[in-house]
Amino acid sequence: MIEAVIFDLDGSMVDSMWIWRSIDIEYLGKFGITLPDNLQACIEGMSFSETAAYFKERFDLPDDLETIKADWNRMARDKYAHEVPVKEGVKELLSYCKEHGIKAGIATSNSRELVESVVRAHQMESCFGCIMTSCEVEKGKPAPDIYLAVAGELAVNPENCLVFEDIIPGIQAGKAAGMQVCAVYDKYSEYQDAEKHRLADYYTYGFQELIEEGVLA
Repeated sequence: MIEAVIFDLDGSMVDSMWIWRSIDIEYLGKFGITLPDNLQACIEGMSFSETAAYFKERFDLPDDLETIKADWNRMARDKYAHEVPVKEGVKELLSYCKEHGIKAGIATSNSRELVESVVRAHQMESCFGCIMTSCEVEKGKPAPDIYLAVAGELAVNPENCLVFEDIIPGIQAGKAAGMQVCAVYDKYSEYQDAEKHRLADYYTYGFQELIEEGVLA
């Protein structure tokens, strides 16, 4: 029985993956560095802090980690507040959960500033009993730490949680936590669809269909 749903943020709950390629190009360009083709694959699932550390080491950046993260937050802040839409059916699913006593949380690899910005922009603050970032646990995805921590905050056993994830490390994190996982379609991870179908318990193109199919019943 599903007692809680836990959303990954980027690419799962909101359509935001397009932002980060442009930010990475602009940010690395300041240092005269061209965006490597494999960068996104290398950092998938990392926390915001882990990603900053990876950038610093891989590209030998002169700035410290806090400066790197502050620059990324500054570059993304306005876009998250004004340009990032929620995925189709998210608000309907959250309304269904509220009506049926199903708790909701967010487990994101993004920064707290940006997740709170987009949740506030879409007036969804009251929908979530817990919002947590990977920087607040020991390890980022694919480790299960963040999903177990959110389940603990929601006071729901892992086996009664349903996770929504768009990338392989996130799906692996949810499964490692002993939870059911629904893979979410996102064009930026479309190339992984076969593996996403294989690893996840469900797959969705829009959250409304999960209500219609009785997945949460």
